[in-house]
Amino acid sequence: MFFDLINILFPRVCAACGEVLLKLEQEICLACTVQLPKTDFHKIQGNPVAKIFWGRIEIENAFAYYHFHKGNKVQHMLHQLKYKGAQKLGEKIGQLYGQELINSVFCKEIDFIVPVPLHPKKLKKRGYNQSESFAIGLSQTLNIPFNTKLLTRAVNSETQTKKNRFNRWENVSEIFCADENNIQFNHRHILLVDDVITTGATIEACARVLKAKQIRVSVAAIASTQ
Repeated sequence: MFFDLINILFPRVCAACGEVLLKLEQEICLACTVQLPKTDFHKIQGNPVAKIFWGRIEIENAFAYYHFHKGNKVQHMLHQLKYKGAQKLGEKIGQLYGQELINSVFCKEIDFIVPVPLHPKKLKKRGYNQSESFAIGLSQTLNIPFNTKLLTRAVNSETQTKKNRFNRWENVSEIFCADENNIQFNHRHILLVDDVITTGATIEACARVLKAKQIRVSVAAIASTQ
């Protein structure tokens, strides 16, 4: 009765469709969990996300959970995650995607999960890193440790949202650093995770820093525009 009263006064709604969640539903309703547009790219070696990096940088594997289209439920959900304080949503998505990936041959050799970092100023303003939330959910389901110390963002770059392909690359090409003292990661296989992959500029910039330390890199994102 207490739960029902609280839900009437402060209803919990699905981050994707906005409908009121049932008692056992968390962050995303069951209907959206089933119906959101999944890519299944983790089942395809040369999928569209992997092809983004061909000829640019060597990535072991790359995939994304959802298709991102302007105005679709995935965009609405990611807006809640990034700008509306829905930190737990990232963990929920990570848990759901982890259930999809757990039997994938691409994830068998992953040693650590590493989120694309935010600059400390942006982290303080937002209160959390949405990619880290996603990494936590993946880590919980896949039973692979995640690390937020290896990769840091040294420059507080401008938002990528309205930049073209060249400007996106120019905006992030030299802003990431890898901890030189973290030798435990040398020659290991890292799953680098982000929220959305568009041109791949941010991921490429991170991967270049990691690969300079002889680290193998695979990539997973919540969504892709491809």
